[in-house]
Amino acid sequence: MMPNLPRLHLVTDDGVLEVPDFVAWAGRILAAHGPAIALHLRGRDRPGGELLRLAEALAPVAEESGALLLVNDRVDVALAAGAGGVQLGARSIPVGAARRLLGDGAWIGYSAHGAAEAANVVADGADYVIFGTVFPSASHPGGATSGVEGLRDAIEAAGAPVVAIGGITPERVAAVRATGAHGVAVLGGVWRAECPVDAVARYLVAIGEGS
Repeated sequence: MMPNLPRLHLVTDDGVLEVPDFVAWAGRILAAHGPAIALHLRGRDRPGGELLRLAEALAPVAEESGALLLVNDRVDVALAAGAGGVQLGARSIPVGAARRLLGDGAWIGYSAHGAAEAANVVADGADYVIFGTVFPSASHPGGATSGVEGLRDAIEAAGAPVVAIGGITPERVAAVRATGAHGVAVLGGVWRAECPVDAVARYLVAIGEGS
């Protein structure tokens, strides 16, 4: 049986992965917060070999702590590193193809931007959806946002756990969770913080899973 899906998802980008002490910080977060965390290795411009090196460095820490390690887009890297699953999107291979490669024991998420898209990918076999952008976000300046109304529509359409992304601060977590969202996904709110471990703790308190 697969473990419960964490309610806090930490997403990286190329800039985060380039930080010299990224692996050290990520390891501290996984060790400190364990099963409450899903760590997404996302690096759209990173070579597969580099992503594999990072995944292989973090996979043992994730396994020991009970955290979930996911690789975005690269099913091959997830398989080679023994990650817990993948996060797919419009540029990725189809959900069904990923399932055939990874098997039923892996998590397969999908990043959707509309209610119909969320419903379709769940019908195709995605276990959960990351939906956004909900609020204005530094990583998508000037981009369209759904607000909590669009998030609520996606949750109703998906019929599976939906994790909100985009401008999610600890202060906004309550409004997001009030829509019925399973959890939240964060990039800058953690990785740009002075102490990412403490930033994660603040989000977990807001979610109701910290002290």
